[in-house]
Amino acid sequence: MTRFVLICCGGAVGTGARYLLGSLAVRWLGPDFPYGTLVINVLGSFLIGVVQHVALTTMWIPETLRLVLAVGVMGGFTTYSSFSYETIRLIETGSWPAATLYVVLTTALCLGGCLAGLALAGLLVD
Repeated sequence: MTRFVLICCGGAVGTGARYLLGSLAVRWLGPDFPYGTLVINVLGSFLIGVVQHVALTTMWIPETLRLVLAVGVMGGFTTYSSFSYETIRLIETGSWPAATLYVVLTTALCLGGCLAGLALAGLLVD
């Protein structure tokens, strides 16, 4: 039960961080494109790559902390549900080019972010 509560607390931290970063992105970059969700998904993909690689190849991150970070914090932080909704909203408003760009950028950059996180962690711990 303790692990479950810790993961839930991690989710709350991730959700708060997502809200703050998303709000900053709207303030700095404007509301016309979902920049905040894009940045959050790329950063979250990078961070989960780092956490998982370090935790699964070293003893630096204990199993419970790995779960708190990967399932809790990153689960609360990344926003694929928001991504899906925002893509549909762009399509519904007739913004097919923006919707296509958003899907392509999110997919490519998140996969690239995760790969970069794995690579960085590999350099640090392997």
